[in-house]
Formats: sequence, C-alpha cells, structure tokens
Amino acid sequence: MKNNIILLKTLLRSTSLHNTFKYTKDKKKKRKVVGNYIGLILIYAMLMVYSIAMCVGYGLVGIIDAAPAMCAVVISTMAFFFTVFKTNGYLFNFKEYDMLMSLPFKASTVAGCKFLYMYVKALPWYISISLAMMIGYGFFAAPSLLSYPVWIILTFFLPIIPMLFASLIGFFIAKVSSRFKATKFIRTVLTFAFVILCFTLRYIIEAVFKDDKVEDTLEDISAKVDTAGGIYLPIRWFTDAVTRTSIISTILFIVSTVILFAVVFHLVGKSYNQINSALKSQATKKNYKMTSQKKRNVVNAVAFKEFKRMVGSPPYLVNAGIGEIMAVLLGIVTLIMGFDRIVAIVTQNAPFDSSILQPAIPFIAFFLVGMVATTACSPSLEGKNYWIVQSLPIEKTTLYQGKMLFNMYLTVPFMVFATICMCISAKVPVLDTIMYLILAVALCAYSSAWGCVCGIKHMRLDWENEIEVIKQGAAVAVYMLPNMFVVMGLTALVIYLGTFMNHVLIALIFILISLLLAFLSYLRVISLAKKA
Repeated sequence: MKNNIILLKTLLRSTSLHNTFKYTKDKKKKRKVVGNYIGLILIYAMLMVYSIAMCVGYGLVGIIDAAPAMCAVVISTMAFFFTVFKTNGYLFNFKEYDMLMSLPFKASTVAGCKFLYMYVKALPWYISISLAMMIGYGFFAAPSLLSYPVWIILTFFLPIIPMLFASLIGFFIAKVSSRFKATKFIRTVLTFAFVILCFTLRYIIEAVFKDDKVEDTLEDISAKVDTAGGIYLPIRWFTDAVTRTSIISTILFIVSTVILFAVVFHLVGKSYNQINSALKSQATKKNYKMTSQKKRNVVNAVAFKEFKRMVGSPPYLVNAGIGEIMAVLLGIVTLIMGFDRIVAIVTQNAPFDSSILQPAIPFIAFFLVGMVATTACSPSLEGKNYWIVQSLPIEKTTLYQGKMLFNMYLTVPFMVFATICMCISAKVPVLDTIMYLILAVALCAYSSAWGCVCGIKHMRLDWENEIEVIKQGAAVAVYMLPNMFVVMGLTALVIYLGTFMNHVLIALIFILISLLLAFLSYLRVISLAKKA
C-alpha cells in the first residue's frame, strides 16, 4: 500500500491543476485553470441542488428513510458507468505504461495505483452528491449526531466496489481482445456491446417484473431501491450504518471493500503485463502493397486525420460513437415497434395524442447524436504534438474547419437516419419530414461549431492520459451538461408549442434559431483560432 501511495502522489502532482496554477508563469494558463475550477464548481453545485431537491421530494411524500439507499444507488451507478468508460485508458494501454513498468514495483501495484488515481479524480462528483443528500436527509429525518460522521466516512467507500466490478469487466474485455490480432477492433466492439446492454438493462428488468404496478412514482422508486439493497449488499450496509448507526454494517462495508480491492488487483496483476503488451502491439498485413495516395483538399485532409485519430483510440471511438449507435438502435426499434407504442411505453400509457410529439423528433434524435461532439475534445487531443500543428503550413482556421467538418460527417448521417425512421413510424407528412431533416442538419452544425468553441476555449495539452480530455475534460463537461439540459427543455417547449401551432412553422422557427447559433459559434471559432 505504501508503494501505491507513492505512485499515486506522483501521478496526482503531475496532473494537478493547482500545481499548474502555482508554478506556471503563463497568465493564459492561469486563467484557464481558474476557468476550469469555476466550471467544475458550477457542475458540482448543479448536482448538489438536484440531490437536495430529490431529498425534498422524499421528505414531502414522507419516505425520507429511503434517501440513504437512494444515495448509495446513485453513487454506485455513477461509479460503475464512469469506470466502464475509463478503464480502457486508465488501467490498460495507457501512454506512461513503459515508464511505470520500468520502476521497481509489481504489476499489481501499478494497476492498483492507476485504479486509485481514477478513484481520486472522480471522488468530487460522489462527495457533492453524498453531502447534499446527507443535508436533505438530516433536515427531514433529524437522525442522531453519530449518523453524520458515519455517512461522511462511508461516502469514500461507496464508489469503490462498483468501480472494482467495472474494472473487472474492463479486465475481461481487454483479456479477450488481447488474444486477437485486431485488438482495438475487438475491444471497441465488446465495449460498445456492454454499454448498450447496460442502457437496455432497465427495460429488460421491467419486462421481467411487468406485473409490478405501483401508482405513486416515488414510492415505486423507493420499493425498487429497497429491492436493490437486498441484491447488492453494500446498499443495505450503508443504509443500516447511517439510519441505525450499526457498527457491524460499517465494519462489514469497510472490510469487504478492502478485501475485494486486494483480490481484484491480485488477479489483474497476474496478466497485466501480457494484456498491455498485446494491446500495444499492432497487427500488419503480410500482403501489404504500396498504392498511390489520394489527393484531398486541406479541410477534408484534416477531417480524414480526425477520423483516423478516432478509429485508433477505442476510448475516443466509444465516447464519440455511443450516441450515434443509440440513435440507430432507436430508429430501428421505432420502425419495428411503432412510434405510438414507444410513446405509450415511455409515458406509461398516458391518454394523449402522440401526434403532438412529432415536432420534437429532431430534438429526440439530437439528444443522442449531439450528446458528445468530437470538436469538444479533439483540440486537446493534439496534446504534446501540438507543436507539429503549430508548424504546419496551414492556418488555424482551416484546422478547426476540418475538425468541424469531421463532426458533421460523423453526426449528420445518423441524425438523418434516426429522424427518417421516426418520421416514417409516426406517419409524418412529407413536408414536415423535409423540415425536420433540415432542422436535424442545422442542429448538427450548431453542435459542431459550439463544441469547437468549448474545445478551443478550454483546451488542455498537458494531459498524460487521453481519458482526461475525452471523459473528464472541462471542454467536454461545458459542452455536454448544459447542452443536455437545454435540449430537454427545448423538447418540452416544442411539444407544448405543437399543441396549438403549425408543425412546419415550429420547425422553421427552430431551423432559423439553430442556424443563427451555429453561425455565431462559427464566428467565435474563427476569432479564437486567430488568437490561439
């Protein structure tokens, strides 16, 4: 454990924003660090407000006793999914692998240190949720004073077990893919399959327990959380420790976490070198032939470079492509099951005309496809090779035009496919469908340009692991979270307008708004590119 702490301190110091602010003499870097801190504080504040609001809802309904279990469920779920996406870049196939493995540490020690680094970097997310729910629970339930320190201590242990399970899954995916020549392709396919399975698991469970009907939504959630506590014991241990100040549950929770950590990284350590070596190797064709190179204009060449960069990085490909894959699945499922049937399932058979949802079709598709823009992280992905970009005989505006063009190439086909499928299933008139398709393309243009603004404004080049900018970068957070909430709000607004306005007129209004926002964002990109 001492070696783990030494390595962990070194990794944290080398990637610390505080150290960057403390030692750099570049005022621009200092402003970026301050901007990153402000953005993170705002995101954590939003999470805390949402968590407190959840406890207020529980308190008003009279089921505040379910709050600790819900806190454990939320943190465990977040920790599991965050780790599934990040295992590929943190535990396996990371850039500093050769340097770390040359140090006098065991493979299990290196793997354990990388896990702890991943845990510490994500810890503020979990603490903000837990502290907010503790405040809400304390206000309504008025527990004993001992409950508060127990809650705070166990908060640090809550994410570890789900992170360990996610790491084991990532380990098995990496182990299976390392046995094939096309390691990147196999690893990417397996990761996509697992993520999609996780997203659909809710509906599979509901299909199994479809006879369970509870009228009150909050009581339904509370009952399901109690059921989860019976299956996943750490939820029950956390709840008992907080509500009953059970010493036995507290000890069981802490001891089982430590034992699982030791067991998991003992298993991982046995194959760690073999897996990383296989993942870093590249397969080549024996019958390779030199052919003439294709000529492209500069903007298309930059877009093609972005494509090669994405395909060469499974974490980047999964993160950038999961929304597109889900949009395709949504389109296919809508064609098979029918738009009305999907609406009935989502709204729990609420009695209203599904045709009023038709103007929201482009926004539903964009919620998935526009989830992550490649332009939000691609400027930072240049990393330590940014000097090469600086020395190229092309203007910065051309470079960022190519990055935006690639995001258009990536998103527009999937947006069009999902929109057409939903329009066919919903029997949308031809004119309305054409307007929705134009709106879909306009939204992609806005996503590409606004993502590029975030990517340049919050560019980070001193990363040691690409996951830090693909999943945890300030640019991605600034783009993704507000974008998701705005899209949800616009979807609700469009549905409301659809009850009394012409659908073609609604589409036309939002086409103009989207194009205007895309144009303003594009002008901002050009302005930032000239200053970069």
